[in-house]
Amino acid sequence: MKFIVIDGLDGSGKDTQINLLADFYTKQGKNVVVRSHPCNDNKYGIKSKQALLKTGKINHIKATIYFGLDAIRSVRRYSHDESIDVLIFSRYILAVMYLPSVVNVVVYKIVCFALPTSDTMFFLDVSPEESLRRIGSRDEETEMFENYDSLKKTRENSKKFTYNWVVIDGDKSIDEISSQIISRCVETD
Repeated sequence: MKFIVIDGLDGSGKDTQINLLADFYTKQGKNVVVRSHPCNDNKYGIKSKQALLKTGKINHIKATIYFGLDAIRSVRRYSHDESIDVLIFSRYILAVMYLPSVVNVVVYKIVCFALPTSDTMFFLDVSPEESLRRIGSRDEETEMFENYDSLKKTRENSKKFTYNWVVIDGDKSIDEISSQIISRCVETD
C-alpha cells in the first residue's frame, strides 16, 4: 500500500490536492481511500471539529486530543487493509505544530515513532496572508486557529518538523502544486 500525507496550514490547498491525487490514482484503477482529519464519520473527529469551532485553552486541548485519536483511528482502520492500494491522509502528524512550543517537538518525535510515515509526505507551505484569503472565500465557520497570528506562529513552528517532508510552495497554482506532488508519488511507486 502506498501511504501519502498532505499537510499544511488551513487554506493551503490540502483537500484540493488530495482530491486531484485520488483522481489520478483512481484513473489508474487503484483502490484509493482518503481521510481528511478531523473526519466527520466518527466521534473523535466530530468532537475535534466541535472544539475547533470554539475558543479557549480547554477547547484547544480537546481539539488536539480528539484530533490525535481520530488520526490514530484512521491508521488502525485503514493502514493494514490489503484491498487498499493508496491511502491518502490530509492533516496528520504535523498537527503537533499547534501545540505549545515547550512540548511540540517531543510530541512530534513520539508520534513519528509510534505512527507510520512515508517518503511521500508533503507540506504545502502557504503564507498566512494567502491562507486567510482562501479561508475567507469559503462558506464555513471560522476555526480557532484561522487568524493571522495563529497561522504565522504555526507556519514558523512548521520549520521544526518539515525537515524530512517534501515542502512545496503552496502559494503556487493548483496545477503546479499537483504536478510536483504527482511526480514525487510516481517516482516513489
